[in-house]
Amino acid sequence: MNTNTAARTISIFDTTLRDGEQAPGATLTHDQKMAIAEKLVRMGVDVIEPGFPISSPGEFAAVQEISRRFQQVEICGFARAVKEDIEAAVKATHDAGKRRLHLFLSSSDIHLEHQLRKSRAEVLEVAREMVAYAKQFVDRIEFTCMDATRSNHDFLVEMVEVAIGEGATIINLPDTVGYALPDEYGNMFRRVRKEARGGDKVEFSAHCHNDLGLAVANSIAAIQGGASQVEVTVNGVGERTGNCSLEELVMALYTRKEALGFGTNIRPEEIYPVSQMVSAAMHFPIAYNKPIVGRNAFQHESGIHQDGLLKHRSTYEIMNPEQLGIPREMIVLGKHSGRHAIKHRCAQLGIALTELELQEVYIGFKQAADHEKVINDEQLRAIVEQVIPIQENSAS
Repeated sequence: MNTNTAARTISIFDTTLRDGEQAPGATLTHDQKMAIAEKLVRMGVDVIEPGFPISSPGEFAAVQEISRRFQQVEICGFARAVKEDIEAAVKATHDAGKRRLHLFLSSSDIHLEHQLRKSRAEVLEVAREMVAYAKQFVDRIEFTCMDATRSNHDFLVEMVEVAIGEGATIINLPDTVGYALPDEYGNMFRRVRKEARGGDKVEFSAHCHNDLGLAVANSIAAIQGGASQVEVTVNGVGERTGNCSLEELVMALYTRKEALGFGTNIRPEEIYPVSQMVSAAMHFPIAYNKPIVGRNAFQHESGIHQDGLLKHRSTYEIMNPEQLGIPREMIVLGKHSGRHAIKHRCAQLGIALTELELQEVYIGFKQAADHEKVINDEQLRAIVEQVIPIQENSAS
């Protein structure tokens, strides 16, 4: 979807099948993972992280089959900075056409003291040994400094330097607990890229959680700070309040491409079908007001808005739902609707109304709408029939 030839393409790393599935209650079956992976490939994601191979035999099998089946996309094997994890990820992704290993290790003092119970020096040694160990199996190594946004900056730079020195080719600086503000996050990328030895020779990746509702904004800030990859999930599913939403990030970059100067390889017409599949598989309903794929994203009840939209779509819509594979149901008839919308819907139903008839229908409509959230086609026909027999006024 990078139609601007001057725009820089951002790599979309999809972790719906790994981090997304970590949302409580979101467990997927093997077949569901296969079906979603197929949709992700069709949509045009650059990297798929299919699961956590060491976590269970089922996870290992799913990562292994996705690696074998989808040779055209890069597969990422996820692992703690532990030899057994790395070996499992290497085996599970062995048959992939393109692959990388993704190692993660905490960098914040909070994690080091309370979770790992290791000193900074000990953690740096783990990073050095495990990146070197992984490098002997796979050339492309992504290294994540977990909880980067709450880490001491100088220590973060030091850990990044160690990882690069041992062969890491992608550095991921995640906002693990959704704590950062956009300016802070973007500046962190600028500083680490500039200050870490070798930072100009590797790729940088963003991975944002949505605890403060800033995952998409922070991801854009990271891109502006030099990140060339963003890790996302379909519908923003994931731990706690979720991850950066694939559809929201992609459409923000597309809709504001002239201002931002970035694009992706995502095919927009596949966004809605993938969203619906993930929602159904995980049994996670999509909020009506969710951007891009929510039921109300392209529906309008206000009479003023409906009037403008019927004259020209761009008056109140910045994206085209058909481009996203979303069925067009622009006008919702409710108590805020005006005459223009009622006349338009009647015409779609084959009912021609004079101005006098329209006024009478409008009065009846308003009376009914005060008691109903939405007036459907059957109800609208009944209102019209109170004014004039439909069969005598049908366009047919």
